[in-house]
Amino acid sequence: MKHTYHIHGMTCNGCRSHVEQTLSKVEGVREAKVNLEKAEATIDMENHIALETFQKALKADGDRYSIHEPGAHHHPPEPKKKMQPEEKGTGTFYCPMHCEGDKTYDQPGDCPVCGMDLVEEQQLSTFNARLWTCPMHPEIVRDEVGSCPICGMDLIPMKPDLSAEEKTYKKLLKKFWVAISFTLPVFLIAMGEMLYDNPLYHIMEQRYWNGLQLVLSLPVVFYATWMFFERAYKSVITWHLNMFTLIGIGSGVAWLFSLVGLLFPNVFPDQFKTDAGNVHVYFEAATVILTLVLLGQLLEARAHSKTNSAVKALLKLAPHKATRVIDGEDVEVDISLIELNDILKVKPGDKIPVDGRITEGETSIDESMITGEPIPVTKTKGDMVSSGTINGNQTFLMQAEKVGSDTLLSQIIQMVNDASRSRAPIQNLADKVSAYFVPIVVLISIITFIIWAIWGPNPAYVYALVNAIAVLIIACPCALGLATPMSVMVGVGRGAQKGVLIKNAEALEKMHKVNTLVVDKTGTITEGKPTVEKIGTFTDRFDASEVLNYIVSLNTNSEHPLAEATVTYGKEHQAEVLKSNRFQAVSGKGVEAEINTKKVTLGNAKMMDYAAAELTSEMQEEAKTYQKQGKTVSYLAIDNHVVGYVVIGDKIKETSAKAIQDLHRSGIDVVILTGDNEDTAKAVASELNLAAFKANMLPGDKLKEVERLQNMGKVVSMAGDGINDAPALAKSDVGIAMGTGTDVAIESAMITLVKGDLQGIVKARHLSDAVMKNIKQNLFFALIYNTLGVPIAAGILFPFFGILLSPMIAALAMSFSSVSVIANALRLRHQSI
Repeated sequence: MKHTYHIHGMTCNGCRSHVEQTLSKVEGVREAKVNLEKAEATIDMENHIALETFQKALKADGDRYSIHEPGAHHHPPEPKKKMQPEEKGTGTFYCPMHCEGDKTYDQPGDCPVCGMDLVEEQQLSTFNARLWTCPMHPEIVRDEVGSCPICGMDLIPMKPDLSAEEKTYKKLLKKFWVAISFTLPVFLIAMGEMLYDNPLYHIMEQRYWNGLQLVLSLPVVFYATWMFFERAYKSVITWHLNMFTLIGIGSGVAWLFSLVGLLFPNVFPDQFKTDAGNVHVYFEAATVILTLVLLGQLLEARAHSKTNSAVKALLKLAPHKATRVIDGEDVEVDISLIELNDILKVKPGDKIPVDGRITEGETSIDESMITGEPIPVTKTKGDMVSSGTINGNQTFLMQAEKVGSDTLLSQIIQMVNDASRSRAPIQNLADKVSAYFVPIVVLISIITFIIWAIWGPNPAYVYALVNAIAVLIIACPCALGLATPMSVMVGVGRGAQKGVLIKNAEALEKMHKVNTLVVDKTGTITEGKPTVEKIGTFTDRFDASEVLNYIVSLNTNSEHPLAEATVTYGKEHQAEVLKSNRFQAVSGKGVEAEINTKKVTLGNAKMMDYAAAELTSEMQEEAKTYQKQGKTVSYLAIDNHVVGYVVIGDKIKETSAKAIQDLHRSGIDVVILTGDNEDTAKAVASELNLAAFKANMLPGDKLKEVERLQNMGKVVSMAGDGINDAPALAKSDVGIAMGTGTDVAIESAMITLVKGDLQGIVKARHLSDAVMKNIKQNLFFALIYNTLGVPIAAGILFPFFGILLSPMIAALAMSFSSVSVIANALRLRHQSI
């Protein structure tokens, strides 16, 4: 008997596996299969089992998932964590190990899977919040400058609240100092046992010193590091075993053994006792282990703040104030009050407040913070400017076109945040290893105890206990789990600083494997700023000015870059805009409309075929003279008769040739796909020394070509900037959109280049190579560390060299293993791409 149910609450393969295991354990279930994408569970059962039984099983397992009949969209609210109100930060937190994919939380705390402290996401909205308060009456809080309504004093800016990240660090630092204050005397007392004729024993007996160690250990265990035991307990009851499971068991066993040994020494055999009859206690081992683990957590918290330093740097670009021009007067306003179409004044040295277009004046703008290019860019009337970039030495007016979360800076920050939380496919390897890691380590610890207890030297039980604890402590699945996400987070941030925006971690990994790059011509290889070079006629019935009037009248309805070029040219030559009806754009071919009761068509040769307008061989030959120079020729037909043409040139970007050479050196074949004719495509390819190109490509043709290359076993990346490129961008293994292109193309792509030239693809490739190399280094370090560390802790070197690893040294090594992984990832911050 099989039934299919809907599962709610799953976010990753870990969730899927967990739900599958929970449902399979229900009595009477033969097999349970869970599909993450469909959010469905197919359960094979011996006899019918009531749905309520499965619901109770999931509820007892932590109530994080729910099961119900298909179509019944019952989404129970997730249980809220009890948190102190003052701990709230930006409201978005995530696990640094991405245990549940890109799932986020609205409050700080511990990850329910691995127990790690959740990390706060950096957000522009919080950073920009500017509040003012009265120095005499702090209860007065305003969102704009003014005076206190109680005492009349000027309001002053409030000090920004500490981020949750900073609060976590300060809380851990406070606990660390408490732990070290009590651990140090415990350690010194214990080490005194190694001295000949220990002077401490002249003051009081050893058992009293042991009692003092117990008292001193209490603040360490039950205050400074109690959270580790809470996390260990949670990991066991939810069966999400992690590093805190091992720490909790190892240090807990050492401390509880010492407690029982101190209070009830007679329950232990003589092997555990000193010559004075006292049981060996390990309060110093427990406290030192816990304090060193706390130190590791402290260093990790500090290192985490550096991994998202790129986002923080971007946040600092965001201006707080802007100068709005109202009725000819300058008024300083908060950035949050700017609305669409507001006229803003930007003075020399100011940060540009929002995205918009210059309406008056000209200047040079430093865009290095979002494009990675150090040379200032000259901007004149009509040019776009972006939020966060810095004005040069001239004042200008601009009109706001994108505000708030729609600005380029906001979108970059959001994209970096999203990509930092995404999972790279290579992380699945670490997840598979981690799933079996803790149980295997616990088993090795038990085997270590048994072997030492049976075959170890006297006191055998003491050796067995110490080595078993060392095995538990030195093993660190945390380093394995951090290996991939830390590199991705830092790499994505580094890319953003260089104008390469990564949508998700998968894009980084796939870009490393790309061996074929398909590129569009217009706006990708060329400037994307076409200009009209000639208006020609094929008949005496229409002169050049009339042909121009019809072309401009048609193209005023189109958003194509070539259309914009003709409209701009028409304005400069006082062309008359005629009224048009029934306008239609034919994708990849051209446009048509009805003007003065005449059917007017403009486009390429395919458009002329579509309009049943015959192109004579003389017309085609005349057009070819321009096409062989790399120009684009569009024909004009009136009532199915070709009467004229327009020649449009689009300069090849200066960076295109060098970028293509660099890509070839990286082992990437470059192919041009263009909707232009064969001669134009050949001219451009020839100038760039490219043999591979295809012309007359419609959007569907580009898509089919990408599929054809993929079927040949190629890993294909597609770069484009137009709406017609969107299908091929989405189909390719790695879609790359030019930031200067359309929103549809950017949405379809996995990588966006802010500046919009091929040199950005070279940067993306170098970044991908660097990140993947860094991830592999981290995985190697984490795996080799545990592969070598666990056997040494178990005492494998003792029979040959007499070397044993103290649990305290194991704790130190374990703590620094995670820090070393993060430190290696941080090297990417200075990676040259």
